[in-house]
Amino acid sequence: MKLRQWKKAASLVIASVMATAMLAGCGSGQSGSDTIRLGANLEMTGGNATFGGSAANGAKLAIKEVNSKGGVLGKQLSLVIADNRSEASEAANAMQKLATQDKVSAIIAPIASSSVIAGAQVNQDNKILAISPTASNPKVTVDPATGKVRDFIFRAAFIDPFQGSVMANFAAKSLQAKTAALYIDNSSDYAKGLGLFFKETFVKNGGVIVSEEGYLQKDTDFKATLTKIKSKNPDVIFAPGYYQEVGMIIKQSRELGITVPFLGGDGWDSAKLPEIAGAQALNNSFFSNHYSPDDNSAAVKSFVEAYKKEYGQTPDAFAALSYDATMMIIEAMKRANSADPVKVKDELSKTKDYAAVSGQITLNATHDAVKSAVIVEMKDGKQTFREKVNP
Repeated sequence: MKLRQWKKAASLVIASVMATAMLAGCGSGQSGSDTIRLGANLEMTGGNATFGGSAANGAKLAIKEVNSKGGVLGKQLSLVIADNRSEASEAANAMQKLATQDKVSAIIAPIASSSVIAGAQVNQDNKILAISPTASNPKVTVDPATGKVRDFIFRAAFIDPFQGSVMANFAAKSLQAKTAALYIDNSSDYAKGLGLFFKETFVKNGGVIVSEEGYLQKDTDFKATLTKIKSKNPDVIFAPGYYQEVGMIIKQSRELGITVPFLGGDGWDSAKLPEIAGAQALNNSFFSNHYSPDDNSAAVKSFVEAYKKEYGQTPDAFAALSYDATMMIIEAMKRANSADPVKVKDELSKTKDYAAVSGQITLNATHDAVKSAVIVEMKDGKQTFREKVNP
């Protein structure tokens, strides 16, 4: 073969290989594949691992159910999970990986508000939506620096102003509390926001905040501060942190002879809480949540039955909300008739009166879920449904 002919033949081979590689690349992405990939940026390890594990299970159950019915847009769904290790900095890295390397169509965002906020710019830069099952701080969907809505960030949860006011009203009206102490995780945007909104509503109701104290994530000894709170003799103590520290706080408070009710938010929702605090110590404590497995609605009963069959345990709110968030994405894909991230984002923003497991969801102009809350009471280590509060 002459040199010119050899070069021409080699060029044709190279072109053929490149074309095959391009087709293979399309096959691993969205357009040429028989699967649509969704991402999940979750706390699979670290301090919030029980939350992330539940959320992953909820998302996987939703995808399994949809796939068993033929999938969406004629394709099967798959889930790519990135572990953010319960750290905000890692959440940004995980978001970057899902968006640029895994090239997913949409992302289940982290559980913690601070982690969603940390990765929000990645979503904007790559024009790919993320919906958090539970992040409830207002700054998650609205940039405080500009006052503008974060175009590609959504949530399936109600926000802290509602959750904080629910617990303040419960304290004043159901528990007849006149005074309250706040014990806040100052390393958490979530806890600080809830504390602020509880205080505003409680004071508006005529109550008095007699003590405001703080701690940091991973603290373990709370007795000195609890002794100060005890001296103020509050009717209730509002501690809207996460279950790890809250469990120790309640345990140590009971050891100090503090018997007043403890109140909190959805960060309490973990099977680990009774293990840390002790079942008896948790009596006379209450927290706001997004759903209760004891709710008698048909949607809750069906979900709980399916989840128990799949995982052998009762689903918590993180599982339910992640299931809802995944289904909301899938419904948006159906309406958009596309897995294109921008088109899915545009349809997701139009969500109205969606019949979710955690209640009827409408996304408002700031991409926040307008929905009901429930009050959960702890009795001998078990969560019991106390009441539902509509928005």
